[in-house]
Amino acid sequence: MTRLDQRAPVAEAIRSVFNAPNRAAADLRLKEIAAAYADSTPKLAAWMEENLPQGLTVYSLPSAHHRRMRTSNAIERVNQEIKRRTRVASLFPNEASLLRLVSALLAETSAEWETGKVYLNMQNQNLPSV
Repeated sequence: MTRLDQRAPVAEAIRSVFNAPNRAAADLRLKEIAAAYADSTPKLAAWMEENLPQGLTVYSLPSAHHRRMRTSNAIERVNQEIKRRTRVASLFPNEASLLRLVSALLAETSAEWETGKVYLNMQNQNLPSV
């Protein structure tokens, strides 16, 4: 089996870790898939054991927030908007002018997020203390 052939099954296995109903189940699933790949691809198994637990901190949030916090949709949308706006200007006289445009766009996005629709309601949630 080539590396490209392994891409889809590995992605599905990793997705199953993050689709677990709670942190204990996610940890157990991670151990299972790391053990499954330990013989055939030990570097991958070691990488999973070392890096995937960092993403499992999402389970410390209320369950209603899990899906939104584990996707990068919000940041991808911001990047898409930056790309769109810089493409319209297309040519910048210097780096500072580009930085001003991007900074203004990010400030506008921040203001919209602060005053607009609540993406994650953190009030009245029983959050564990850090």
